[in-house]
Amino acid sequence: MKSISLMSALASIASLTAATPTPAEQQQPHKRADLPAVTVKGNAFWKGKERFYIRGIDYQPGGSSGMIDPLADLDMCKRDVAEFKKLGVNTIRVYMVDNSKDHDECMKLLADAGIYAVIDANSPLYSLNRFDPHQSYNDKYLQSVFATIDAFAKYDNTLAFFSGNEVINDVVNSTLSAKYVKAVTRDMRQYIGNRGYRKIPVGYSAADVSNNRMQLADYMNCGTDDERSDFFAFNDYSWCTSNFEDAGWDQKVKNFTGYGLPIFLSEYGCITNTRDFGEIEALMSDKMTSVYSGGLMYEYALEENGYGIAKLGPGSKVQEKPEFANFAKAMSKYPAPTGDGGYTSTTKAASCPTKDANWLVDSTKLPAIPEGAKKFMKDGAGKGPGLEGEGSQQAQGTSTGDAEPGSGSSTNTASPSGSGESDSESGAARGLGPIDKAPFVVTGLAMFFTLTGALLL
Repeated sequence: MKSISLMSALASIASLTAATPTPAEQQQPHKRADLPAVTVKGNAFWKGKERFYIRGIDYQPGGSSGMIDPLADLDMCKRDVAEFKKLGVNTIRVYMVDNSKDHDECMKLLADAGIYAVIDANSPLYSLNRFDPHQSYNDKYLQSVFATIDAFAKYDNTLAFFSGNEVINDVVNSTLSAKYVKAVTRDMRQYIGNRGYRKIPVGYSAADVSNNRMQLADYMNCGTDDERSDFFAFNDYSWCTSNFEDAGWDQKVKNFTGYGLPIFLSEYGCITNTRDFGEIEALMSDKMTSVYSGGLMYEYALEENGYGIAKLGPGSKVQEKPEFANFAKAMSKYPAPTGDGGYTSTTKAASCPTKDANWLVDSTKLPAIPEGAKKFMKDGAGKGPGLEGEGSQQAQGTSTGDAEPGSGSSTNTASPSGSGESDSESGAARGLGPIDKAPFVVTGLAMFFTLTGALLL
């Protein structure tokens, strides 16, 4: 009879396990005590209690037309991480990733080398069209963007996501696309929060256009908290001399003083000079650290444009150009400063710019998220289309109407990244969804067998 009772009890426990609802799939970061996730506080990035400066390089072998994800090719990754270690970089920017592929091994190689990744969420087939932003802002596009977040949110060394790159340029009509870029930024931040991921920073990589530089920067930092970016970055090629003032960087520091968000250079590296990378000396000096948080040099792989410092391939071969050694020397000579760099501990919203001849946005309201994309906030994006999908720029499912300020707030609470808290301390903040009953079932089984063993004696 005891054996029958035992089987009945086991069946009951098994049914309890089977009846446990499956929690929403939420990919949590791989914990690495030696490489904490980077956070934002005030107008700076932080790695634990240490100020974090981006000292990196842009990484896109094959260029924009190559349609290559270097983080999904393990051989390529091994080859290039070895070169990154020679350079002494702590961050890479990857412009194009395949959100249908696995990146575990390459991201681990980068983490083991102490290197973070800034990931562009767009690809050539899934991106905003600056001259037709309304049509290209649709649910099919956002599904790909969100799938990219899903693919990289689990890695502690995912430093940040870019919501766009140089969508707004020196053509005045392109400024009309700014509200769609800002809407994508809002949507990405809300998706990260709703899916229970840690609070990975999201921002925009802007072209350095004097006619709209400050208007765009203010626009990305104005409005309600759900509408504001986590940082602002821009691509700056004005240092074509060896002089901080002649490059105009002194004026840019002055203009951005008090901006309230972290600022860094998403691209730099003029090639009309000798490329001794004096920019690094300036970026790591007290002339800039109270406002800037470093930058990414353009670029690693030599392409037709001539900016690369390493000629790649075939296979594992890398031919280091003289600029490679120059960059490594500058990185070694001008390390990240100690202390807080004179950062501003508080953040504040900017005033939204008004319409003028160079800035055509005439409203502070943003387009509402497309109706068909709302389900992703609850159910997740699903499998990404990768780099060979059919594209989204002419897809249906566009936005209808304007969003109410505050409507992009997360309904969950994302974990503040890199706080160093234990899993038990951070579980609630990360929004783990329904409680996993498996630990309770295991405990119940242990107690049951202890009791049964006593009865059988």
